[in-house]
Amino acid sequence: MKNYSIAVIPGDGIGNEVMPEGIKVLKAAAEVASAFRFEFTSFPWGSEYYLEHGCMMPENGLSSLASFDSIYFGAVGHPQISDWITLRGLRLAICQGFDQYANLRPSILLPGIKGPLRDKTPGDIDFIIVRENTEGEYSGAGGRAHRGLPLEVAVQTSIFTREGVERVVQYAYQLARSRRKRLVNVTKPNAMEYTFGLWDEVFDQVGADYPDVTTERMLVDAMTAKMVLRPETLDVIVASNLFADILTDLGAALAGSLGMAPTANLNPERRFPSMFEPIHGSAPDIFGKGIANPIGMIWTGAMMLDFLGETQAADLILSAIKAVTGRGYPLTPDIGGNATTVEVGDAIVEQLHLQAH
Repeated sequence: MKNYSIAVIPGDGIGNEVMPEGIKVLKAAAEVASAFRFEFTSFPWGSEYYLEHGCMMPENGLSSLASFDSIYFGAVGHPQISDWITLRGLRLAICQGFDQYANLRPSILLPGIKGPLRDKTPGDIDFIIVRENTEGEYSGAGGRAHRGLPLEVAVQTSIFTREGVERVVQYAYQLARSRRKRLVNVTKPNAMEYTFGLWDEVFDQVGADYPDVTTERMLVDAMTAKMVLRPETLDVIVASNLFADILTDLGAALAGSLGMAPTANLNPERRFPSMFEPIHGSAPDIFGKGIANPIGMIWTGAMMLDFLGETQAADLILSAIKAVTGRGYPLTPDIGGNATTVEVGDAIVEQLHLQAH
C-alpha cells in the first residue's frame, strides 16, 4: 500500500475551516480506494505566526517541506498585515522556492450550480487556465525611493525569461493536446512590446511541435469579453502570472463562486513537491461563521490525488462533488444554500462511500 506524506498549511482565516473538510474527504477517498493512505503533518505558519515571530514561516521552512510528497495549503491574508507581506512571505515563497511554475485553475460549471450567465449550462463552461507562476509581473524586482516626498518614485519590473515562458507554454500545449486540442495565448504586446513580444514569439516556436493543437492569440482585454460571451469555445488558456491571476477570478465567478475553484501549483518535473490550494483567500468577512464553501479545498485535494497518480480516487471525489451540487443540497450560502462548511464536507464523504458500493 502506498503511503503519501502531505504537508498541511491551513494558513489564515477560512483556510482553517475548509482544511479539515479537505482532509476528511481525502481520508475517505483513501479508505474507499484501499490502495493508499496519507500521513498528514500540519505546520502553523501564516499571519498569526507572523504576528508572533515577525515572519510568515521560519527560515528553514522550505527545507522542512522538501521531503513531502505534496503540500496542501489553505489560504493566506490578514486585515492587520499588508498583502505583499503575507503573499511573498508564504505562498509565493513556496511557489518560487520549489519552482512551481505551472499554476492550473479549472473553471467548470458543476451540475446544479446557477452561474451568472443565464443561458449557460454545465458543459458550456469547462476550461482551464495555465498561469505562469514564478516570474513575470510577480518577480518582485523594483523598489521605492524618496518615500513621502513629492518626488517619490516607485518602480516595479516584470521579468520574463525565455526559459520561463517556454516551459509554461510547453506545458499548456501538452495539456491542450490531452483535452480538446484548443489553446488560447493571452498577452498584451501592443502595450508591452518587449515582454509579450518575447512571449508570443516563444508561443509560436513551441507550437511548431504541436501541429494538432488549434491556437488563437488574444489580447487580455478581449479575453475577458470572450470568457463572458462565448465561454463554450474555450478549452485551455495560457497567460502570464498577473493576467492569469485576474482571468482565473473571472473564470471562478462564471462557474458560480470563488469558493468552489481549485488550484494546483505544479513543479511538473517533480524535483520539488507541488502545492495544492483553493483559489479563494482567507475571507475575514465570513471567518468564524462556519459557512465557508469547502468545495474548492476538496476539489483541490482531488487535483493533488490526480498529480500523485491516484486518478481513480481523484475522479471519485469529483463525482461526489458533482452529485452533491447536482441534487442541490447541502450547499453553502455563496451558491444559494444555507448549509455549514462541515455539513457540505460530510455530504461529500457520504456520497463517496455510496459510490463505492
